[in-house]
Amino acid sequence: MTEFVQAGEVRIAFDRAGSGPELVLMHGAEASRQMFAALVPHLARHFTVISYDQRDCGETEAPERAATLSDLAHDAHRLIRTLGLKRAHVFGSSFGARVAQALALLHPQSVDRLVLASTWPLPRSYQELCPDGGRIAALRQGLPATAEELAAWFFPEAFLQERPDLRRVFAGVRPQSVRSERRAATVATTLEQGVADIVAPTLVLAGELDRVVPPSVTLGMAGRIRGADAVLLPGIGHATALQAPDAVAHHLVRFLLPAGAKA
Repeated sequence: MTEFVQAGEVRIAFDRAGSGPELVLMHGAEASRQMFAALVPHLARHFTVISYDQRDCGETEAPERAATLSDLAHDAHRLIRTLGLKRAHVFGSSFGARVAQALALLHPQSVDRLVLASTWPLPRSYQELCPDGGRIAALRQGLPATAEELAAWFFPEAFLQERPDLRRVFAGVRPQSVRSERRAATVATTLEQGVADIVAPTLVLAGELDRVVPPSVTLGMAGRIRGADAVLLPGIGHATALQAPDAVAHHLVRFLLPAGAKA
């Protein structure tokens, strides 16, 4: 059941499930909290899972202006505090992991342990690190005719053969709107601080077959974050929470819960 909380100027929509230590999930650039629908049941056995919609996504309401990455980090901090929490574990996927990085840098006291999946490091831009990703923007402009090729960027072909419905998801993407243009502007923002300044214990996850953010880009972050752990998920593409929720949950539980505390 959707809940809402007023966090500063933003009315944040979120879902809460399970019991145990709090774990906040941060979705990708053009997604919403619904991207975690398959993952949450795996996690709710161990955590109080809080998945929410960022500005210009899902059911969250915010001022009609393009936000910055800093704004999104402040929103997450206010969400955690407004829910009465001092700190929480945080899992971010793709652009959501950029938000998670920003939260860990700007509000380190809010983050217990941090998991970053399928993402690229602050302060560098996506275009700089993933130049082949420019093809994705071109394919989005060609939808729905380009839906099959676009789907293949996010999921391996073998998985798409098992889940042909995911091709139709891309074909049904809504046309460009003022809201989506604001979101694109938000995704392009960055911070001056970099991942070397992150102090939270961190796990980095990458899909072996990720074409959107090559695994070398994601895993390279582990060498710059003090004491970070790194895991390569074999046979997995970009959208790890959709393609392999059981494997992602396994690594989250292993990293976030101390030995002997697992349900």
